[in-house]
Amino acid sequence: MDLALLRTFVTVHRAGSFTRAAALLGLSQPAVTSQIRTLERQLGRPLFLRQARGVTPTTIGDELAHRAAPHLDALLEIAESSLDDEAPARTLHLAGPPEFTAERALPALTELSGENGHGLTLRVSFGIAEEILEGLAAGHHDLAISTARPRGTLLTASPLCDEEHVLVSAPHCAERIGSDALRLRGAPALENLPIVEVHESLPFVSRYWTSVFGARPTASGTIVVPDLRAVLACAIAGAGLAVLPRYLCTPALNRGTIVTLHDPAVPPLRTYFLVARTGTLAMPHIARAHERLKRAAMAWR
Repeated sequence: MDLALLRTFVTVHRAGSFTRAAALLGLSQPAVTSQIRTLERQLGRPLFLRQARGVTPTTIGDELAHRAAPHLDALLEIAESSLDDEAPARTLHLAGPPEFTAERALPALTELSGENGHGLTLRVSFGIAEEILEGLAAGHHDLAISTARPRGTLLTASPLCDEEHVLVSAPHCAERIGSDALRLRGAPALENLPIVEVHESLPFVSRYWTSVFGARPTASGTIVVPDLRAVLACAIAGAGLAVLPRYLCTPALNRGTIVTLHDPAVPPLRTYFLVARTGTLAMPHIARAHERLKRAAMAWR
């Protein structure tokens, strides 16, 4: 079987589209279509079901991808590597949520950035979980940090760490509520405080309200900014209440520029997953980064 056909097939399987696969491979869309049809004729079975938007693998297509992809990735690793000790540093393409990646993952990986050109160079992308996993499956990234566990067997995920969420505000905002109001009245005691969030849907506040108070928030966001670090800055400035990861706001809590509004017996948690394409952890540079992040996460709280 022609390895070039297999490479095209695996790229289409990961991209979910002949057009996207063509762009990744540097081929025309008709060339990709022709190669897939040739492979299907050789196998005597259809590999994809054509749909209005992209393609869906058949059962045979899924089985072939899961068997062939790790070996093709390993061959690509060999082709791109040199057995010479003077080989240049390998590049790891990492993707993850901006705040967690910047505050935790990147500092943990800096020790792998080698001296004398023998270490690991990094290229980092930020995005939401769905975009990150789609990009990883399509081969745009080598390793991803995601708050969603991927389905299927094309991607391999392992829990990295849990993130505790805390309800905070500036001290003068907390004084507006009163020390006993939240304990006595619950969520209604917070109705008059503005909300700072990362999205109009209030993902952090809604998750906290549902988990802790058993209800949905009734107010909308007063300030919506798509970065948790900016949410923290607004909360410190007194713009309103916010729900933030504890690791991100611990320094401000220690300084007293924000305070916790509530201390539930069971705080809301969110799990981060470390994700790679199945089989690619056999590649040394990906395996080293994966192991370093797993070790670092043992100390994260």
